[in-house]
Amino acid sequence: MGDDTAAAAVFEEHRPVLTGVAYRMLGRFADAEDVVQEAWLRWAATDREAVREPRGFLVTVTTRLAIDRLRQLQSRREAYVGPWLPEPVATDFAHTVPDTAERVVLVESVSLAVLVLLESLSPLERAVFVLREAFDYPYARIAAVLDRAEPAVRQLAGRARRHVEEKRARYDADPAETARITERFLAAAVGGDIDGLLALLAPDVRLVGDGGGVQKAPRRVIETAAKVARFLHAIAPTPVPDPAFTLREVNGVPSLVLTSHGRPHTVISLELTDGLVTTVYVLTNPGKLTGVAPAGPVLSDDSRL
Repeated sequence: MGDDTAAAAVFEEHRPVLTGVAYRMLGRFADAEDVVQEAWLRWAATDREAVREPRGFLVTVTTRLAIDRLRQLQSRREAYVGPWLPEPVATDFAHTVPDTAERVVLVESVSLAVLVLLESLSPLERAVFVLREAFDYPYARIAAVLDRAEPAVRQLAGRARRHVEEKRARYDADPAETARITERFLAAAVGGDIDGLLALLAPDVRLVGDGGGVQKAPRRVIETAAKVARFLHAIAPTPVPDPAFTLREVNGVPSLVLTSHGRPHTVISLELTDGLVTTVYVLTNPGKLTGVAPAGPVLSDDSRL
């Protein structure tokens, strides 16, 4: 029992890191938890006396398991109804990471925009990107984790970084500005104020919805300010039993969480550039909303290496 207790204590110490790696790799908290649980079983069964660096061992196991899981999930996502978005998860970076530069890096590593971009990478490219960009792993350590030569890892990292940088816009809004604009967005949308919405939307704004074929959501990306505003105006009157909106930090960004009878119904997250909304994410798939439930998981800065 003593050995089992010690093994559990070591694993729990590193669980936030492992969860952070797995979530960034897979984009779903439920899948991440499954991978972390499998890593625990591997850890419990291994000869721990032969492990010189438990954290390194556990990150290696978790990363390899996440790569395998990602390969299994990719075919399912290709058959997904409508756009596929990562599972939103509550974060508390605003309270735990006061340094602005560090917070920007942390937020970008779990932002919905970056997680969406990572979906187009190969599993190996994604693993390299996550370990290098989000966790600042040196190339030699990444090579050991993936059992690849260091030059090959550098090539993977270069390809992944170029792809993400080419597609990623630079968002310059701080949390306070995002919160203010998000509240104005809510007021305009709920109040049916199309002119107010248009004043907040960039001309080339995009709205991406994910209902998973279970709840109502647009099955194609909606583009341009006029079309996005008309769509939001059209759905605003849709009745939701016992509705309540709260502003909550989700994936590092102040976001709107609509609950029905206290349960998450919709998450709306905005991306801003120069004070205008450039992307609207609307998630209604109930299977993806456990991460924003009041008693749900919270991803914190403890999930970094």
